[in-house]
Amino acid sequence: MARPERQEKLILPILKIITFMKLRLVVFTACLLMASIAFGQTKLVEKVTKTGSELVIPYEKYVLPNGLTLIIHEDHSDPIVHVDVTYHVGSAREEIGKSGFAHFFEHMMFQGSDHVADEQHFKIVSDAGGTLNGTTNRDRTNYFETVPSNQLEKMLWLEADRMGFLLDAVTQKKFEIQRSTVKNERGQNYDNRPYGLMFETASRNLYPYGHPYSWLTIGYVEDLNRVDVNDLKNFFLRWYGPNNATVSVGGDVKPADVVKLVEKYFGSIPRGPEVNPVVVPPAVLKQDRYVSYTDNYARLPLLSIVFPTVPNYHKDMGALACLAQVLGQGRNSVMYQQLVKKQLALQASGFSSLSELAGEFMFQISPAPGKTLATMDTLFRRALDSFEVRGVTDEDVAKFKGGIESQQINGLQSVSGKVSQLASFQTFTGNPNKIAELITMYQSVTKEDVMRVYNEYIKGKSAVFLSVLPKGQDKMIASADNYKIDSSQYTAPEYGYAGLKYNKAKDNFDRSQDRTGQHVCFHDE
Repeated sequence: MARPERQEKLILPILKIITFMKLRLVVFTACLLMASIAFGQTKLVEKVTKTGSELVIPYEKYVLPNGLTLIIHEDHSDPIVHVDVTYHVGSAREEIGKSGFAHFFEHMMFQGSDHVADEQHFKIVSDAGGTLNGTTNRDRTNYFETVPSNQLEKMLWLEADRMGFLLDAVTQKKFEIQRSTVKNERGQNYDNRPYGLMFETASRNLYPYGHPYSWLTIGYVEDLNRVDVNDLKNFFLRWYGPNNATVSVGGDVKPADVVKLVEKYFGSIPRGPEVNPVVVPPAVLKQDRYVSYTDNYARLPLLSIVFPTVPNYHKDMGALACLAQVLGQGRNSVMYQQLVKKQLALQASGFSSLSELAGEFMFQISPAPGKTLATMDTLFRRALDSFEVRGVTDEDVAKFKGGIESQQINGLQSVSGKVSQLASFQTFTGNPNKIAELITMYQSVTKEDVMRVYNEYIKGKSAVFLSVLPKGQDKMIASADNYKIDSSQYTAPEYGYAGLKYNKAKDNFDRSQDRTGQHVCFHDE
């Protein structure tokens, strides 16, 4: 196992001062003095090293006075460095009528800040010999760069500038341009793509009204149309403070140097409002919900079946993943053998998808020519019956364990993979040192576990049965719609947007200059 090493140096001078005092007073005074000395300083919270053959990503974890978490992974195998800034904000922090804000900011964060000119973020990174991107999902937004190690300071300067100096650069003109861009993106990837609205429709009918998983990360066009630039700025002020972010740096670096640079560029950024965990009601289905929509771009009908399950890192996470593989992944899966191989369906698959607040177990079935979705519904249930007779074999479990372990380890072959994993573990569990625990959880899955989760989450349980119907093929429907979304019981939570103020960092250096002392960017406006 990895050995965390706590910082204890601050205790030593205290013990010298109070040698002749009683033990109880010593302990009490030591605690007070430690808190006093540590106040206003970056604190080493944890250091994890590799001590044997165990699987571990070595790192040092720090917390700055403004609440920013810093994780450093030292790896001198290549002269590169990967920087990841993860904000614990995704569409799950949004509210009814104002969806898509987290994804909108994924765009806006590349449009310049106080000391970085418009559209220059990509150019600066590219000119430094690096690559970059940003992604948004339900639960987090991250921005990352991989560059030569001698470009680390410039990357930290860039990321800090958009964390602490973004909003004055968010103009109405930029807002309108990016709103148009996001609307076009939604059209291309969802509205005008075959089956593009399948997941959105299923989610909207699976989760209670107002649940943030009931809409896509990209949001609704009507929400984008009604909001203005001030709504967007309030969203940033609420969720993008340093106390809701993790900066992870890995590669050819020295931790002490990284700490100094992060303190320099991020340390003066004011702490944001306090951020508490999202609390939402679970999806509870009292009966099967049949819903449908007409897809003008699909040529073939499709039946999507979605069961509610559990959040990520739940104890049943591994067993559900194994069950998905047995039921719906590959030519040996139950769905393939019972439906596709017998030429009753063109494709049949299943998978388990877990997020921070909830999970889904999904099946997708496309009928063979001449078959309806109602027939697929019946055949799906028969396939589950055949699975209960077949059961889970030792070979099933061994195959799953070999595949999942290989997948996890292969993800750690690069510096970027290790840094991304540390950032994700920290954001969602508060513990970056979780890779060995995760693999142990997968490796401990048994046949009995797999059948148990099947009985607990699938067998006899209600699901959303979504019929995706090509234009003019309404008769292919699985069953008439029997569910309507009920908004009458919804009470909007307090999101904490009142009284937000934009406070900029106050520095003792010029942020418009890079580490060589040269001015790097100027705004055209």
